[in-house]
Amino acid sequence: MTNRTPLIRTTAMPADTNPYGGVFGGWVMGQMGLACGSFASRHSQGKAILVAADELRFPGAMAVGDELSVYVDLLRQGRTSLRLRAEALGRERDGDKEALVASGEFTFVALDENNRPRPLAAEDGTNG
Repeated sequence: MTNRTPLIRTTAMPADTNPYGGVFGGWVMGQMGLACGSFASRHSQGKAILVAADELRFPGAMAVGDELSVYVDLLRQGRTSLRLRAEALGRERDGDKEALVASGEFTFVALDENNRPRPLAAEDGTNG
């Protein structure tokens, strides 16, 4: 479905289910947050914390044993913050069929050693 490299790839296990036996949406959202956190820390070259999660959608479902891949794209970089989009794709355990199971936007703020927002180097070589 995609030629991008996922930041996280993991298999849904029985402990990741909801009371109805499906994979818990909170687990999927947590994996998306982890992937975005990894992206944010590498992109900002330091500590970056999650301050908002928006536009979360769960158009698909996963079963135990399905593989989850999370892809992250930079939507916008501010002076101290990053707005990221995460897409979580589920792949059936015994095949190649993939489907979008969740998507959302995550905002991170880069912090300095005193846990204060710190400026990010702009992608064009300037701060701002």
